[in-house]
Amino acid sequence: MKNFNDVLMKAKDRNVCIAVAAAHDKEVLSAIKMAIDNKLIVPILVGNKVQIQEYSKEINLDLTNIEIIDETDIKKCSEIAVKLVHEKKAKILMKGLVDTSIILKEVLNKEYGLRTDSLLSHAAIFQTEKYHKLLFITDAAMNLAPNANDKKKIIDNVVKLVHSLSISNPKVAVVCAKEKVNPKMIATVDAQELVERNRAGEIKGCVVGGPFALDNAISKEAATHKGITDPVAGDADILLMPDIEAGNILYKSLAFLSNTKNAGILLGAAAPIVLTSRADTDEAKLNSIALAVMYTSL
Repeated sequence: MKNFNDVLMKAKDRNVCIAVAAAHDKEVLSAIKMAIDNKLIVPILVGNKVQIQEYSKEINLDLTNIEIIDETDIKKCSEIAVKLVHEKKAKILMKGLVDTSIILKEVLNKEYGLRTDSLLSHAAIFQTEKYHKLLFITDAAMNLAPNANDKKKIIDNVVKLVHSLSISNPKVAVVCAKEKVNPKMIATVDAQELVERNRAGEIKGCVVGGPFALDNAISKEAATHKGITDPVAGDADILLMPDIEAGNILYKSLAFLSNTKNAGILLGAAAPIVLTSRADTDEAKLNSIALAVMYTSL
């Protein structure tokens, strides 16, 4: 799958149940409508029923066969939606008009949450005219300064997502500021360790390469110019960023300064979580839903 249209076509007709926390948001409901039109999902909308009905009229969303759980308290909306997924009444959780910190607190609740032994991590996916396939960037939103063990878990999470798109052996580029290992630059030391752990079979289902500067990870020409022959160079499926600052800056740069389409999904929980920003378009939210639908097929 080289673009989001491929993902949408593959996710069609699956009608996976999704619980939307604080669904009283016009852009979120617009994405839900598009997902229903493409037969991706069957939603359960948790939120202010009056506002949901008003916005639905504006965007021509037919609520006839859609379950709405009327709740005006944001925290309670998150709790109800998480419980629906915990109880297997829904397979996907989606963040609506609620702060990320609030919904994550419910996700991590020890009694009814969605925590697992895995590390929670965020994956951003981009389709850009200047790259020949979908590009996965992790982690731009969750882990502040992951160490090598954390980065291994982040790779494990995103590789599962990529596998759900029928990409069997994705190429993971460990992105740093330079291509050579430097003891004073911990990201390059982590890169060397991750490559070794991949070759030893500890990190499975992918090929890990690095350290790479960003240009060498995504440009064959740049890699060749520097004499880099690693098979990942210039052909990465996944960019593993050194920390949240680098990841977030790259994410926002692609989203706001270039002609791209994007999606975002939270991984490592008991179910995929559509975790998009309020600034994201309804199309980005739709793409995120489609990816979550694909992930449920694993």
